[in-house]
Amino acid sequence: MVEKTEENGLGIDNPALTEDQKDISPKEIESTMPSKASFSPLKAPPATAGYPGATREKWSNKAQFILACVGYAVGLGNVWRFPYLCYKSGGGAFLIPYFLTLFLTGLPLLLLEFGLGQYIRYGPVEAFKKITPLFKGTGVATVMITFLLTTYYNVIMTWALFYLFASFQSVLPWSQCNMTWNSEDCWSQDDYLNLGPNETQPNGSISSTQEYFDHRVLQISGGIDEPNGMRWELFGLLLLAWVLVYFCLFKGVATSGKVVYFTATFPYLVLIVLLINGALLDGAGDGISFLFKPRWELLKKASVWEAAAAQNFNSIGIAFGSMIALSSYNEFKNRSIVRDTLTICGINCFTSIFASCVIFSALGYIAKVQGADIEDVVVQGPGLVFVVYPVVFNTMPVPQLWSVLFFLMLVCLGIDSQFAMVEVVVATFNEGFPKLRQFYFNRKEILVLYICIISFLLGLPNITRGGMYFFQIMDWYTAVISLFFVAMGEAVAVCWVYGGNRLAKNIEAMTGSYPNIYFRACWLIISPLLILAILIFTIVDYKPVTYGDYVYPAWCQGLGWCVALLSILCMPIGAIHTLATSKGSMKDRLLDGLKAQFDDETHIKQCEGHYDLDHDLDLDLEMTSKPPSYDMVVGNVA
Repeated sequence: MVEKTEENGLGIDNPALTEDQKDISPKEIESTMPSKASFSPLKAPPATAGYPGATREKWSNKAQFILACVGYAVGLGNVWRFPYLCYKSGGGAFLIPYFLTLFLTGLPLLLLEFGLGQYIRYGPVEAFKKITPLFKGTGVATVMITFLLTTYYNVIMTWALFYLFASFQSVLPWSQCNMTWNSEDCWSQDDYLNLGPNETQPNGSISSTQEYFDHRVLQISGGIDEPNGMRWELFGLLLLAWVLVYFCLFKGVATSGKVVYFTATFPYLVLIVLLINGALLDGAGDGISFLFKPRWELLKKASVWEAAAAQNFNSIGIAFGSMIALSSYNEFKNRSIVRDTLTICGINCFTSIFASCVIFSALGYIAKVQGADIEDVVVQGPGLVFVVYPVVFNTMPVPQLWSVLFFLMLVCLGIDSQFAMVEVVVATFNEGFPKLRQFYFNRKEILVLYICIISFLLGLPNITRGGMYFFQIMDWYTAVISLFFVAMGEAVAVCWVYGGNRLAKNIEAMTGSYPNIYFRACWLIISPLLILAILIFTIVDYKPVTYGDYVYPAWCQGLGWCVALLSILCMPIGAIHTLATSKGSMKDRLLDGLKAQFDDETHIKQCEGHYDLDHDLDLDLEMTSKPPSYDMVVGNVA
């Protein structure tokens, strides 16, 4: 019987056959089979069909990625945040820790985030979950910081829009002291021009631009416990700001990638003109000297180092997840991420110094007019650019034109900053809640709309008459305090648990070049330890948030720490969730939680368009290249 089966190759005596099936002759079976010509080899799916992030959007070209990163890194943080932190921290004394932390943490951690995003091909939450599940909460924490930042960052755009529309008046409203919101101590540009050669403004005088910002734009109350109602003008402008952000983002990188061609380049044209004019002002040299001349005694203050490190992380985007998300849209074989890192850090640093020169030249001019020290001429707060720059416009021909261009520039910078931050939230939602996205947010436009609406509503406390005090709490505890905790978690997760050397090999697989000893030393030792030191100093030397001379009530410190804990607690909660949902002993759960969830060799093959199941694929191709045998047919029937 066996010999017969082998001879005919038909498997008639297959025990799986029923009696009726055994009565079928081989010829009848052959007649029911399709001809050999009707079979064709199985075609493999496209090379990109199965690799991680295969369906992810891509930048149309390399320039869009660079401009998007530059637009985010070179945003409001450079023109708005850097000058006021520099002014608050003593000018030149701030620059020393700024450059030191940039070189030892900012630059290496930016390459770390670029490499992680491009290699894993997911946003921050999924990226951390894949490299070390125990630290997946770190990815959630970066998104939480970013989301909180979006809720109040557009408030700065709101102020800029207020000034932008006010700039179309025949006389700039902040240039005079005869308005209803002005006090008896007000001084203006006209008052200065009418002074004698040996006269100065009396001590205690307040610039018209300061009074315009405080009493017209903010209509600021006496404290955070006096909200005194909504500023409805700002309400409408905040809504407009979010509408602008939505229409620049609703199609994803397809639209934002095109908008950045303008928003990332236009600000430089305005800053160049303002710097040329500012350098010619009386007293400008004193202001520039204050910027670059260090006061060595201030380097002993932990607050200066905190501010410098926080500015680096805020400006470059470290621990916000934004750069991970942006780089995840790159091609896997983008070979220039090291060069991109150096380029973006260089442009970011240059722009910060460039914008500060404009600010400090104007501060020198204001100090000259008031006959006061530079550090005493304006309130040391986030409204610095809205107080100082308008003074410069009053010294220029056609001040309305330059005012319009400058505040349009701030709006562009605000949109740039929001591109990456909102994209992080969108990418996280897409990756973390696929079923919810499929049924309720099947179009990206709808998801972006919901995120913008929620962020708008959460930003409303910032535009009450006591909103500036709330704004300062949000900024200090979100962009400084919690940021250091999350940056430390990121450094530990990637540099020590996943491994700096492994990351270096990942980057080599994508670029063909192994990162040099500088980057590897920073990843393995210098960056984590420096961040840890700054974090310890921040805790030991903790001082409550302030706004000018205003002393916050005690309950505000509790409110601030609640804001900080929204992101900080994501890290231990993520670790607990990983351990609770894993199987095995606690030791096994812990060890599994520290391991990457992929094999590098397989991952690289997938991303390069190869397959890790080559043997099975070849077998399928061989089997389908010829008609099926009788054994295959009757076996399937059985």
